[in-house]
Amino acid sequence: MTELSGSLLARDLAVCWHPYTQHLGQQPLIPVASAKGAYLIDADGRHLLDAISSWWVTVHGHGHPAIAEAVAEHVTNLDHVIYAGCTHEPAVGLAEDLLRRLPGDLSRIFYSDDGSTAVEVALKMAVQYWQNRGTPRHVVVALEHAYHGDTIGAMSVSARGLFTTPFHDLLFQVERLPPPESPECLPALERLLEQRGNQVAVVIVEPLVQAAAGMRLWGEEALQAIARMVQSHDILLIADEVMTGFGRTGPLFACERAHVAPDIICLSKGLTGGVLPLGVTAAREPLFEAFLSGDRRHTFFHGHSYTANPIACAAARASLRLFDDASDAQRTMIGSVHQTNMAEIATAHSVLNPRVLGTIAAFDLAEPGGYLSPVGQRLAAFARERGVFIRPLGSTVYLLPPYCITADELASIYHMLHQFLESQ
Repeated sequence: MTELSGSLLARDLAVCWHPYTQHLGQQPLIPVASAKGAYLIDADGRHLLDAISSWWVTVHGHGHPAIAEAVAEHVTNLDHVIYAGCTHEPAVGLAEDLLRRLPGDLSRIFYSDDGSTAVEVALKMAVQYWQNRGTPRHVVVALEHAYHGDTIGAMSVSARGLFTTPFHDLLFQVERLPPPESPECLPALERLLEQRGNQVAVVIVEPLVQAAAGMRLWGEEALQAIARMVQSHDILLIADEVMTGFGRTGPLFACERAHVAPDIICLSKGLTGGVLPLGVTAAREPLFEAFLSGDRRHTFFHGHSYTANPIACAAARASLRLFDDASDAQRTMIGSVHQTNMAEIATAHSVLNPRVLGTIAAFDLAEPGGYLSPVGQRLAAFARERGVFIRPLGSTVYLLPPYCITADELASIYHMLHQFLESQ
């Protein structure tokens, strides 16, 4: 460690508080100085392959010139303006671009700041929709093992457990369905709709992948069945595609893969290519129309200071344009490399439930402790020593590389994983 990196770490430890980090006994931080393509570069000049796209956001890779150019163009032209009473080209253009590519007949874009706020917007939008129609409904339905964010409403529709226990008394109650891969899920939903269908405002799901729960995959048929049942009862369906959006499951959106058209979609993470924070809640026209009224109390009273920030919107437009045939080919390659290597990983005695969907690969280690299992920290340290940045979810190991990664670079990550498994 050089004097420069040591000084940075010491200064950080004196003044900063990191997310999802137990600072007592934490592993040494990585002093990142720059990033390019699939690599993080630390203050000592060491390159680390970013195997998780820096928390699933940097979809095209770091420092992509097209996104950087869009940001540079707008930062001196229009840095920010209030979006209540004003508009601008980056926001309107991004809305038009997104609506052309989103599944179904979504027609309105509401901007916010991140994934949690996109979910908060969706929940409030859904509940007030029924209020404005004069038929109030307040029952919200969510899935077991769900994770939708860390704000109060998003935590309320997330699974009760380690992340939410301190705030139990602050969270609103929801109807909880069994895990979507369980044979009990659909019958439980059917019973709920028969008994309380006229009280249910909305059902929220993470389509095909419950990511923070340990990259739990579930099937397209189950998603299609949930959508049919919910929408046949005139109930709203929210698809939280904060993680699955922008190609993670193969197609641009998981709902597209499953041929499902939700009433509301939540987006963030890969939206700007990992360059700037931005959230989107996309809704169908009937929801928007329910807020049109001479009675101003029907207004959707929600907003953020940085709503539709022009620079973030410009970055998102540039990122969206990068999803072309070349990006499709890269994602196909990543999925193929995952499939080949996970077949070999599956033979290790400590590996459970190896799985691949699109550019996502994951497996569990036969270690106790779940999310709090120390095996994840051991693997992270082992990987760092070998030039790979990875952050397991406790005993769940996953890879979500940026789409610019090469087959050889991805193979080197699997080689590191083989070394770790052999050392256990």
